[in-house]
Amino acid sequence: MNFKAIYFQRKENMEEFQIETAQNIGIQQNVANLGDRMLAYLLDSIIIFTYSVLMIMLLVSLDLEPRDSWAIYLLVMLPAFMYYVLLETFWDGQTIGKFVLKTRVVKLDGSKPTFANFLVRWLLRIVDVVFTTGGVAVLTILIRGNGQRVGDMAAGTTVISEKTRVKLSDTLLKELPVDYKPTYAQVTLFKDSEMQTIKSLYDTAKRKGQHNVILKLRNRIVEVMQVDTVEQPIDFVDRVIKDYNYYTQNM
Repeated sequence: MNFKAIYFQRKENMEEFQIETAQNIGIQQNVANLGDRMLAYLLDSIIIFTYSVLMIMLLVSLDLEPRDSWAIYLLVMLPAFMYYVLLETFWDGQTIGKFVLKTRVVKLDGSKPTFANFLVRWLLRIVDVVFTTGGVAVLTILIRGNGQRVGDMAAGTTVISEKTRVKLSDTLLKELPVDYKPTYAQVTLFKDSEMQTIKSLYDTAKRKGQHNVILKLRNRIVEVMQVDTVEQPIDFVDRVIKDYNYYTQNM
């Protein structure tokens, strides 16, 4: 997916990304909260510590010669030392802790970070976490308000939450009269995810009285469906959503 614009907005004490795609469809991503990041860090730390202890016990049990053992110790401890940069690079921005807590490192434009981005985050972990026991990281995240610690600021990244927050009002389902007659069969051109985005934008714009947003939404739908309509934009978009429900529920 190609991303061309991104902005942050604060909503009900929760930071969100809104990424606009090349098709002018908005996708919202929640910035991972501090609690999830700390729990992920704790879990990763337990894994690193456990691995290190087991490897040391194994090497001690082998009773290696002192002159040869230092190189072996360095080799087997390398995965623990480079745990974050290796896993985040090869596991699409996640460590085991991030995977469990459903968080992920992304670039500020919503795309996948490069190895260089992950490397900068990892190197500055010394400042953020190691030397200050996480104090600088916590303080920076709280002050910045967009999920960035010092390493993220330097690397141009942040950490998002992939936890799904679904309310009944967010779903596509819409009650229809028994004798409902659809108007636009072309609504089946849309995918569920696209119609969900349309409904979300429409509901928000209607609630906030953003008529310009509804007008733009109407124009975009008309362009995709290639239809003519004399309905008011607010009525047209509402009918499109209802028609989509009608056709998808009766397929």
